[in-house]
Amino acid sequence: MNGTADISALVNILNELREKCPWDKKQTIHTLRQQTIEETYELADAITEKNWKNIKEELGDLLLHIVFYAKIGQEENQFCFQEVIDDICAKLIRRHPHIYGEVKVNNDEDVKRNWEQIKMNEGKKSVLSGVPASLPAMVKAMRIQDKAKQVGFEWSTKEQVWEKIEEEKAELLEAVATGKKEEIEEEAGDLFFSVINYVRYLNVDAENALELTNKKFIKRFTLMEERARNENRNLGNMSLDEMDSWWNEIKNKNKPN
Repeated sequence: MNGTADISALVNILNELREKCPWDKKQTIHTLRQQTIEETYELADAITEKNWKNIKEELGDLLLHIVFYAKIGQEENQFCFQEVIDDICAKLIRRHPHIYGEVKVNNDEDVKRNWEQIKMNEGKKSVLSGVPASLPAMVKAMRIQDKAKQVGFEWSTKEQVWEKIEEEKAELLEAVATGKKEEIEEEAGDLFFSVINYVRYLNVDAENALELTNKKFIKRFTLMEERARNENRNLGNMSLDEMDSWWNEIKNKNKPN
């Protein structure tokens, strides 16, 4: 980025909307919360699709929310927008002593370990305390595992992680044999957690990988539905073998070159 972005126009527009627009007047931090979550997911979708036009648009929407929260914070005599900026600047400088101090690092893992240690020195009681309780379960698992890694709680090789997957798979099958739902649920969760850990060990974003598969499945399934309509057929009346044959045809036709 070259130069400093001028955000004053956005701040001025929001100030005017807050004063004159009936909808904007009514908003509180609580009414904005769900909208902010939705905007964040819309940005996540744009990133998964690598749609730069939409990424730019969704960043603007999120920036509006940040300014809005700061405006409400000022109205409530809690903080102003400048304080938000000052605090994040101070935090970045404090947590990057290898840039703004004398600390030496060899790689990004050293940076992450230093970051977690600085957070602990700031008063955090657990390396896991920064993981939001409301995160989706898969994202939360990824963050928990990554944070635990910063204090050395990590397998030495990916083969060890895979062995854990095999162990958890066997335990899930044992639970299935019992027919006890609570045991099955617990062991299924352990297996999911282990698979996520393996994918994380390979430096792959498990959440994004699953979302790509979701999108791929939706695309192929809707193409099956479209073919069924074109042939005046109903998927519900077809055998699994027939649908599987169509699925494989669509899969092979849509393979990347």
